[in-house]
Amino acid sequence: MEFIFELLFEFILEILIQILTELGLYSMSQAFHRREKRDPFLAVPGYMLLGLLAGGISLLLFPHSFIRSQRFHGVSLVVIPQLGGAVMSGIGRLRRKRREEIIQLDSFVYRATFAFGMALKRFLFTR
Repeated sequence: MEFIFELLFEFILEILIQILTELGLYSMSQAFHRREKRDPFLAVPGYMLLGLLAGGISLLLFPHSFIRSQRFHGVSLVVIPQLGGAVMSGIGRLRRKRREEIIQLDSFVYRATFAFGMALKRFLFTR
């Protein structure tokens, strides 16, 4: 009986992981859709996943935290996404004035979401 429950639990866990993976990949694809086709409820998690991926890649290059003080280690989770969102929002405004094509990362929300994912990954895994 115990074997059957373990097998059933493993099966359910496998299905849940596949569903979450599918949803994650779909949400990442929403981050790349053209502006009028984008679903914001899926694009935001897509940018979060892309930020986590970028944070993982940055750990390969820079495995140590840039903030040496333990007191201020978590500040990057709040400050960096806000600054990144503000800068990209400003770039978006400049592009609108010049009538240039605007990408999704030119908006505060998407850039802040991406930056938060990257900062979170670095916060959790830097030495």
